[in-house]
Order: sequence, then structure tokens, then C-alpha cells
Amino acid sequence: MVRSCLSFIAIALLLGCTSKQESDLIQGYSKKVTYHKQLQKTEKIQLYQDNVTKVMLTATYLYTPDFEDHDTRDEVFIVGLHSEGQAEGALNSEGNSLTLNGKRPKEIKALSPEDERLKTLSFVTPWSRYYLVTFPHESSKKITLLFESTSYGKGALHFAKVAKYVLTKEAL
Repeated sequence: MVRSCLSFIAIALLLGCTSKQESDLIQGYSKKVTYHKQLQKTEKIQLYQDNVTKVMLTATYLYTPDFEDHDTRDEVFIVGLHSEGQAEGALNSEGNSLTLNGKRPKEIKALSPEDERLKTLSFVTPWSRYYLVTFPHESSKKITLLFESTSYGKGALHFAKVAKYVLTKEAL
């Protein structure tokens, strides 16, 4: 009798712990899986002058694993740039450079603020300019995007074609 009462109470407690809110949370996450995956492939740097942010650069790596032995697709990023006090402030303007593992981009295309690709990104600000930047294929699993400004210095963004915790010391 005591065991059956305890079993009934335990089952009631377990059923009471699952709620509609939990399933709503899972459904909400499922709807935004793309958003969260993009967030994992987004990095940000800030360049300072006198402890004031002068340049903020965000980059989202648009790589999706292909699992082919000879994947030769170009490396594509959406790069957002906000530059304080510079009228030109463009990614490809004089004094700014962007390289991927030391290689210059094949193409830099400015995106309009209404571009559909920006709607899926996790970090978009109205004061930044956005660009679709294409680099030649990089065989390395770890890649470094380096932004250099003659006025404010340089900053590096680190990306990986596999999960970063999978990389070994040799790949780093």
C-alpha cells in the first residue's frame, strides 16, 4: 500500500514537471535553428583609439560542410563594418584591407540594408555597412580573417571548417 502511494506520488511529480512552456521553448528553438547556427559562425572585433571603439567588424562564415574529399568551393563571408569618424569607412576603401590566411578577396560586393541574406544573420546593426566577401578556396581547416586599418591597427577573426574543439594542436 505504501509502495503504491509512493509510486503514484512520484509519477504525479514527474508529470507535473513537464510543462507546456518546455515544449514551447523547444518549438521556438527549432524555428530559429538557422539563426543559432549562424551565430556559431559569427565573430566580432573592435579596434580602439584612446579607449574608444573606432572600428567594429563582424563576420559570419557562410561555410556548410560538404563531406567531399576534394571540396574546392570558395570561402564566403558576410562582413559588417562600422567605422567612427571616417567618411569613406568602406571595407575596400583606401587604408582598409581584409585578408584570409594572407590572401586578398576575389570579390567584395556591397549589400543593401534590405538584402534577404541579412535577415538570417544573428548580429546585424543599422549603423554598419555589409558586404558579401568571397575568397579563394582554403584547404586548411582553421582560417584567419585579418582586418587592417592604417588609422586604427589590425584585428584577427578566427574561424574553423569543423567545430573548434575538434581541431588538434597540429591544425592550430
